[in-house]
Amino acid sequence: MGAAAQPATVLNELRRAQRADGPAAVLAIGTAVPANCVRQDDFTDWYFRVTKSDRLTELKAKMKRMYTGDKSGIKKRYFHHTEEMIGGHPEFLDRAAPSLGARLRISADAVPELAAAAAERAIAEWGRQAADITHLVVTTNSGGNEPGADLRLARLLGLRPTDIAENNRGARVLVACAHSTILPFGAPDEAQLDALVAMALFGDGAGAAIVGADPTNPVERPIFHIASSSQATLPGTEHAVAINLGEGGVRYRMSAEVPKLVRSIIERCLVDSLGPLGQATASGCGWNGPFWAVHSGSRPLLDSYEAALGLETGKLAASRRVLSEYGNMLAATIIFVLHEMRRRRQDGEKEGEESQWGIMSTLGPGLTIETLVLQASGDRNDG
Repeated sequence: MGAAAQPATVLNELRRAQRADGPAAVLAIGTAVPANCVRQDDFTDWYFRVTKSDRLTELKAKMKRMYTGDKSGIKKRYFHHTEEMIGGHPEFLDRAAPSLGARLRISADAVPELAAAAAERAIAEWGRQAADITHLVVTTNSGGNEPGADLRLARLLGLRPTDIAENNRGARVLVACAHSTILPFGAPDEAQLDALVAMALFGDGAGAAIVGADPTNPVERPIFHIASSSQATLPGTEHAVAINLGEGGVRYRMSAEVPKLVRSIIERCLVDSLGPLGQATASGCGWNGPFWAVHSGSRPLLDSYEAALGLETGKLAASRRVLSEYGNMLAATIIFVLHEMRRRRQDGEKEGEESQWGIMSTLGPGLTIETLVLQASGDRNDG
């Protein structure tokens, strides 16, 4: 009889058997927005009316100058809250008044329901049953309760809580991102211009994606394969973007320096994050070779990517269209951008067809920059 295998050897063999053979891929995408749509050219009048702030004529005129027309790059946004809802919560108008509890009660329903709407569309596109989802990842800046939006979403979708978070062969991960602006909503204040910027840029929305490796033919058809991922936190930029929770809700602090900071460091960050691929891109065919899916944070932010990387007009068309149609929905935004890039590739539009390889770039407080290298599937066509 041969010697018995050591426990460590057996464990390693079991783990190798668990792992997928191929790279992870985005198998389906779904998006959702609330019913209340406000056009950007009408937003300032709507906002000052519902907050009973029409007396602040100079501040109102300033907001119109800065964020209407083509200046913001936004045409419309969607919100869960309505004029009637705000009218029923006068405490929301005073940023110093305790109102966090009421805001959280609203978002406790709104966020998982919006996430479920996006997830249901992703599952329908995926072609398999919700019961086949093995892992759930939920991200939101609009909650503060436990159990939270993740458990509520799992119940709404009827997911089975039986798997463990392991790199399992056959794992199918539902990633859902949802955002509601009810937490930062408040009346305009000349002393808090960063809050005014937030009111002018952010909208509500949810995006969902199903991710897994080794797709099952013919049901599962990958949209984007994930070739690599990386993250970088930029030293000395902690002040640039912050989200602070208090008794009066959430306050966003966004420095006007963010586009300038991104312009100064984004190329170096990409080269370092992408390793040999980034070095070859920067020194070879240039950054215009891959397709681009960039977080639609603001028009100046997208302009900074174009300027720093020398991108041709149209390379960020998918990101600019999402900004135009929805505004900035925080983490959900990039899923909308991937959805739009997929549509452009299917429709044969120039910005989506130039390369099989692409770069997804997002950023958030830190400043933290997340980068994915994507390979677009060549055979997906949803008609």
